[in-house]
Amino acid sequence: MNWDDTTDTSAGERLVGSVADGEDQAVEAALRPKDLDEFIGQEKVREQLDLVLRAARARGATADHVLLSGAPGLGKTTLSMIIAAEMGAPIRITSGPAIQHAGDLAAILSSLQEGEVLFLDEIHRMSRPAEEMLYMAMEDFRVDVIVGKGPGATAIPLELPPFTLVGATTRAGLLPPPLRDRFGFTAHMEFYEPAELERVIHRSANLLEVEIEPHGAAEIAGRSRGTPRIANRLLRRVRDYAQVKADGLITQDIAAAALAVYEVDERGLDRLDRAVLEALLKLFSGGPVGLSTLAVAVGEERETVEEVAEPFLVREGLLARTPRGRVATPAAWAHLGLTPPRSQTAGNGQQDLFGA
Repeated sequence: MNWDDTTDTSAGERLVGSVADGEDQAVEAALRPKDLDEFIGQEKVREQLDLVLRAARARGATADHVLLSGAPGLGKTTLSMIIAAEMGAPIRITSGPAIQHAGDLAAILSSLQEGEVLFLDEIHRMSRPAEEMLYMAMEDFRVDVIVGKGPGATAIPLELPPFTLVGATTRAGLLPPPLRDRFGFTAHMEFYEPAELERVIHRSANLLEVEIEPHGAAEIAGRSRGTPRIANRLLRRVRDYAQVKADGLITQDIAAAALAVYEVDERGLDRLDRAVLEALLKLFSGGPVGLSTLAVAVGEERETVEEVAEPFLVREGLLARTPRGRVATPAAWAHLGLTPPRSQTAGNGQQDLFGA
């Protein structure tokens, strides 16, 4: 359960954004579960991972390399720390973008202790030379260090102690097959159900010493976009509202009022999400409209609309990407309380080309 405090809609700074900033990272450290029994959700992943770790401990061996994929905020970093804790091993944390040269990776690998867990976040963004070095390190626990340049260069084999690599990625499709095949255990992290998020919120409220009623937790969970990180962020903002505007107790009414202040509606949409939908519906009659045109209409960069707003809108069934452009679904009209044009409702949602 990886869990900004502003309503700014830029990527990484949205209240409902999945990226953790400095404050989020500090709070997450306090809220993270310490073992698999404490970890909420991802039942299949937990069960499978528990078997892998128990078997490794019974053999007295290091655990197989683990690949975790899924959207930000679902618990990949937390699970890597749990793996290290369950194996009684230290953990080293780095990221793909930080490893731009094979030498960077060689320096990290050569300093690992036996059994240590190396957590490599955003592994798909690692440089190709480092990636190719990682193949041998994962399979043979050995790397070849090149000394010198040109014809006189010499490869010196360097033996590595057995270690466990935990790779995390939000885009598993970008991993080359030779790297993906070297992981002994792969798992995909799914979005959380509201009931699971309620459990997350109750646990976090207890750790934060916040009083919350079941209906209050359900209200926050329903707006958390299936992501524990967002649930915990919203909980902290609702806590602030309850302390200032009420007696500190989070009820359903208090949670709804607080999230209205932060412009997070009952489905988890924020200002940017609604701006995209309103532009699509009111200015372009539901589409189709090109991405660049839609971005100009809402005053955002094309990449912000495509990478920040659209994924959730598509997942919620409010927007569709088509070869002709972006199209609003009937659910989008209903959510904003608008009536679609007659051409949008004719023919089971298909435009009436003949105006009949």
